[in-house]
Amino acid sequence: MTDKRLPRQGGTEGNDDPPAIWVGYGRLLKLHRKRAGMNQEQLAEAMVYSPHQIASVEQGRRPAKLHFTETAERVLDAGGNLLALQEQVDLAKLPAFFQDFAVIEADAVSRFSYDPLLVPGLLQTEDYARAVFLARCPPMEDETVERHVEARLSRQKILTKTPLVELSFIIGEAVLHCPVGGRETMKAQLEQLLRCMRLRNVEIQVMPTSNGSHAGLHGPLVLLETTDHRRVAYFESHDESMMISDPKKVSAFELRYGKLRTQALNSQESARLIERVAGEA
Repeated sequence: MTDKRLPRQGGTEGNDDPPAIWVGYGRLLKLHRKRAGMNQEQLAEAMVYSPHQIASVEQGRRPAKLHFTETAERVLDAGGNLLALQEQVDLAKLPAFFQDFAVIEADAVSRFSYDPLLVPGLLQTEDYARAVFLARCPPMEDETVERHVEARLSRQKILTKTPLVELSFIIGEAVLHCPVGGRETMKAQLEQLLRCMRLRNVEIQVMPTSNGSHAGLHGPLVLLETTDHRRVAYFESHDESMMISDPKKVSAFELRYGKLRTQALNSQESARLIERVAGEA
């Protein structure tokens, strides 16, 4: 595996065509519906969805959520065929540039990250995530924003999945003082960080601005180790991304991250700082 820029696949940005997996899911749903001898109105009534929602999913214009799929499986007796596609349907909700990394992230045994500007996506509240996507320029359609918010929240199952994933987050102190989404949203976000810090597989540290120079001045960084012990580094900026797997380069980034952990506040000091900032919000 070599260094590579992640290719743009059938995603949800910059392309008017829906992802192929949504189209395929829709065709399969239609096939099972017809085998059951039902029209769209009858299926909608049985599933307690609107006919418009059924039509949108069948045409691949709207992705099926897990509840939709589980209900369709039961009503149509689909034998798990629809449920087998759900993971790929959900993956296609993510920005195209991020999808390859998301596949690897789902297979991680450890994930370490440094984020100097924003709360990491895996720790974001729904309102904070929505505010981040609404700030995009050029602006996204409302439906696209909601799709990305849903996909981001879905990724957060890595926090509590079994077996537990070892997770380390280093956050720039400036992140705590930037009221993304407004004061109430930010206060709720800081409280969310404190809740996540109570998870025994999650460590959150704050890099204080008073440190001045430190090993993270070149920007954000994510390091992953997969279940088959592959190690990769990932970088992202302005909807472009790069994944690096060259062992020598990854080793250098791991050394850099180790330095960052020694320069940041420890977990207890970080928690006290977050509590203080939350009290002031």
